[in-house]
Amino acid sequence: MADNKPAVCFIGFGEAGQAVAAGLREDGVARIAAWDILFPQAKGEALKRAADAIGVRAADSAADAVRGADIVVSAVTAAASVDAAHSVKPYLAGEPYFLDINSVSPGRKQETGKTLGDAARYVDVAVLAPIHPARHKTPLLLAGPYAEAVAPELAALGMRATIAGADVGAAAAIKMVRSVMIKGIEALTLECFLAAARAGVVDEVAASLKNNYPGLDWAKVVPYNLERMANHGERRAAEMEEVAATLRELGVEPLMTTATVKRQREMGAIGALQSVRNMLSAGRAAMLSAISAAARDRH
Repeated sequence: MADNKPAVCFIGFGEAGQAVAAGLREDGVARIAAWDILFPQAKGEALKRAADAIGVRAADSAADAVRGADIVVSAVTAAASVDAAHSVKPYLAGEPYFLDINSVSPGRKQETGKTLGDAARYVDVAVLAPIHPARHKTPLLLAGPYAEAVAPELAALGMRATIAGADVGAAAAIKMVRSVMIKGIEALTLECFLAAARAGVVDEVAASLKNNYPGLDWAKVVPYNLERMANHGERRAAEMEEVAATLRELGVEPLMTTATVKRQREMGAIGALQSVRNMLSAGRAAMLSAISAAARDRH
């Protein structure tokens, strides 16, 4: 770390990786590399352009990306988290910190930590809020035997992290269990207000909910939740599958969670339609109308 800033590597360069990398670059981290399995493909060109715009070196391979890295950030899809660790393990040198920010179950985090073994200092990381607008300053929870050691280094980079515990999986457990409520409420919002729109009682239902939940502004909650699902429903569905796995690990049958998976995935598909995308910033009524029409077409 000749310039007193660590060399950072991102494995996976989607929305989360790009947002964190952009924030770190603006805060003076000069040496940032990234690798994404899409880079060699045509659809990876946009990711490489994003890396260039941020000032991140788009690596030629996983091995190239982690070369000389002091901190490796794994930001891949939930299903690929263990594979990502396998892909870089042979090329890690100097025991870098490996920050696993993926939304997966505690068991999956423990499996990833065991996969890396002594090749890296593994840290279970949970991202506790949307990655925008705070980017690298989004609140994080850290867990595992190296959480205490890495926390001040992350703080020096402007990152906001607190310790969840010394055991790998402690941060993931909080993230996964809270998602039962957060993503579940999103799914309920869709189901409730889609029905309300078809019944012509959107305003009445929103007013009634205000009586029960006076702290929530439903005029804002509804479009916000629908927009999140439309833009990230597929990814949220994958995360909720990990939430279901977490509940099973804890001996809780994930009845509501498995239903949330279906609603999130359905909304992700609907949200990809241009007719819906055009309405995402047009207000609650227009959003619900477009979603309702698209949902009818699907069934």
